[in-house]
Amino acid sequence: MFRGAAATAWRVPSPGIGLGGGGPLAALMLLFMTAADAAPLRIVAVGASNTSGWLISEQSAYPAVLQGMLKEKGVEAQITNAGVPFDTTSKMLARIDSAVPEGTQIVILQPGGNDLRFFFSREQRAANITMMTRRLQARSIKVIVYDEEIPWQHVFDGIHLTPTGHRMIAASLLPKVMALTYGKPANRSLRPGTPGTGSNQPN
Repeated sequence: MFRGAAATAWRVPSPGIGLGGGGPLAALMLLFMTAADAAPLRIVAVGASNTSGWLISEQSAYPAVLQGMLKEKGVEAQITNAGVPFDTTSKMLARIDSAVPEGTQIVILQPGGNDLRFFFSREQRAANITMMTRRLQARSIKVIVYDEEIPWQHVFDGIHLTPTGHRMIAASLLPKVMALTYGKPANRSLRPGTPGTGSNQPN
């Protein structure tokens, strides 16, 4: 289970209180353990231009918006935006290890629609998503695959998300991240075994 600083700060005891005679050493150990618990949740968002935030500010892209929403819920998170415009799932697979550093706890994978736009097959796209998911899970990293169809009113050119579209995705991802953070049972959208075909996916 991952906990934010807001959820753990109360656990720091006053020195010398409730330490069972352990003295300063016990207090130091408790403080170290609490600091570890209070470290921010590390999340990496992997995708293409609709992860990076095409033609909008990085702060308006869904990773930054989601980080703010988590903070409002008391979860301190550091979300790294690892979106690369024009990426296909093959390119994402090739860089998945370098894009996701050690210590990452959750990866949000947004495969996008570039595979079919650049004439790759649905089968290869699905295989790439599965390989990325398994590789990350082998590193004990939780994976959320966001492969939903995007309503057209949330894209400005038929492909790229508007700021409202990014907020929509962040709001959709929020309960999924919260479920992983607090160990609640995952719903269907958290399971990456049946990703979408990408036929109606923006980039």
